[in-house]
Amino acid sequence: MAQESTTLTTSQRTMQYPETKTVDVTDDYHGHRVADPYRWLEDTESEETAAWVEAQNKVTQAYLQSLPERESMRARLEKLWNYERFGLPSHKGDYYIYSHNNGLQNQSVLYKADSLEAERQVLIDPNKLSEDGTVALGSTITSKDGKLLAYSLADGGSDWRTWKVRDVATGNDLDDIVRWSKFSGIAWMPDSSGFFYARYTAPVEGQELTGTNENQRLYFHRLGDDQSKDTLILERPDEPKWGFSPVVTDDGRYLVIHNWKGSEPKSQVFIKDLTDPDATVEPFITGFDAEYDWIASVDATHYFVTDNDAPKRRLIAVNVGKADREHWKEVIPESDDVLESASLFGETFYLSYLKDARSRVARYSIEGDFVDDLPLPGVGSVSGFGGRQDATETFFDFTNYVTPGEIYRVDLATGATSLWRRPETPIQVDDYVTEQLFATSKDGTQVPVIVTRHRDTKLDGSNRTLLYAYGGFNISLTPAFSPANAAWIENGGIYAVANLRGGGEYGREWHEAGMRLNKQNVFDDFIAAAEHLIDKGYTRSSRLAVRGGSNGGLLVGAVMTQRPDLFGACLPAVGVMDMLRFHKFTIGWAWATEYGSSDEADQIENLLSYSPLHNLKPGTCYPATLITTADRDDRVVPGHSFKFAAALQAAQACENPTLIRIETRAGHGAGTPVSKRIDEYADLWAFLLENLQ
Repeated sequence: MAQESTTLTTSQRTMQYPETKTVDVTDDYHGHRVADPYRWLEDTESEETAAWVEAQNKVTQAYLQSLPERESMRARLEKLWNYERFGLPSHKGDYYIYSHNNGLQNQSVLYKADSLEAERQVLIDPNKLSEDGTVALGSTITSKDGKLLAYSLADGGSDWRTWKVRDVATGNDLDDIVRWSKFSGIAWMPDSSGFFYARYTAPVEGQELTGTNENQRLYFHRLGDDQSKDTLILERPDEPKWGFSPVVTDDGRYLVIHNWKGSEPKSQVFIKDLTDPDATVEPFITGFDAEYDWIASVDATHYFVTDNDAPKRRLIAVNVGKADREHWKEVIPESDDVLESASLFGETFYLSYLKDARSRVARYSIEGDFVDDLPLPGVGSVSGFGGRQDATETFFDFTNYVTPGEIYRVDLATGATSLWRRPETPIQVDDYVTEQLFATSKDGTQVPVIVTRHRDTKLDGSNRTLLYAYGGFNISLTPAFSPANAAWIENGGIYAVANLRGGGEYGREWHEAGMRLNKQNVFDDFIAAAEHLIDKGYTRSSRLAVRGGSNGGLLVGAVMTQRPDLFGACLPAVGVMDMLRFHKFTIGWAWATEYGSSDEADQIENLLSYSPLHNLKPGTCYPATLITTADRDDRVVPGHSFKFAAALQAAQACENPTLIRIETRAGHGAGTPVSKRIDEYADLWAFLLENLQ
């Protein structure tokens, strides 16, 4: 074993990185021999890795704490974050239930109220579940009669969920506890006797955050029973990568089971007649040929949003008695805009579309006739439209890059909308403008880039600019408000978001153009967006930073190794950095449908061509880089970032800092306490202000 130590001198300070040992490990991937000298850092539970983490954090924090802008930035972030925020209300039984945060609470509190304007009462306060605010409230699902609330808890950022049940009227918990659930909601029986949920076998002790997640099973939990007595509804040991998500139709007649495998949005559907005690689970839609998102049912007719024969999606009806494909009925055909989601209320469908990554909502009759477009408060993103099919009202949230989430009520009888809550922030939103540009990628593809800046910004190439993107897994990036980004813009920065191929902004074809052997298109799109911002005078390379998380962390890692000259700073967060071994941990195997894997001979050369870890070249000057990850990330395990940081520090040939910030008691991002988020952004923005010169 060898020891590596790197000492670099910057204009302000001497950087001495911790020593990182190397090990003699080489693997053969279909004839490609690849060394993995930092393999030992994959063991995130070892004492040796813990010592390395402590040493890296010590160096990183010494640097960050010395930055002159850090404390003032943190103080401003705290002020900008300190505004009250509401969640979308739901109404069942006697109560409205919604979340509220007074501004700086680590976790939002769940409340109940007799009416929308009545005095609210605390139903669940997750801030009291841990001293540091790292136990977060996950999903909350109310029974049909509104008397019981099933809720899940996430501990320290992990994807594992523990389900409990609370009596809404009394605020007391029942004795029921359901453990080892992951990637699953729950579905109540109409009589509130229990609920359906999916879970995995309890992991081996010590491998809770790294062990592979396979063989998910669907169960029914009857209230009052110990979890060991839960009834197995569906399992497929012959298909260990299958997963199941349950829903019970509003009339209580059917259990509909969404069957997924991997991360590709192609699915099957199973169904069970709940009115027949002897009924078994039956296949309903098979073949994994397209995505099928269940929307609603009327008697035996079930409505789905699908990209079957419609890359931008359409709405179809499938009857239980005539489920063969020749009997499927197209209710609302594919349009030029991407159909994101749909809801059915009475005889009216509410359909949410994306047009150039911006929301549009249309109403259609149940027969499929266009009624009208729902008036929206402006150009931005909407979400919501939840509730039972017989509801008299529904709610949606509207936001964009300068508008915090506003909540509107829709009167379903008249179609009229009215504002329910509008947050007040200390930001002068009239001072900011948002504009959409289109960059031309390497192959001529037009790539949308949405830029938000102060209206007085001069386009003279001098502006510090942060470019963010994701580019994968059919996920769409749409306009949304962030107090952190507001602080960046307020400080004179420009914030840009690129909608790359691999995402879902333009439907299935846009997604598939950034998958597997097409993955380089995503990086080309991002590079084109960066060059466009430079060409149009927004910034210059030395003042341009890029940021992305998870698949977006991979994105940043790939472009900084392909074009280190293009960026002044890079912020890869919780990234997939080792493209040869990602599938060996937790749910990583599911991403092979998106990336391919090193187990496939026809994929290995493509993976090696862009894998961030394997494309670092010693003797290269890389941009100033602050890698971020967390010790309890059990989705993209932190070993990815550990290995990349070690290799980057060894390869760096100039004075630019290459640091890793490792958060404790945190995971992939969901449920991170407000205090930790403020601290992280203070570090990130101070790092950029120091290094974008």
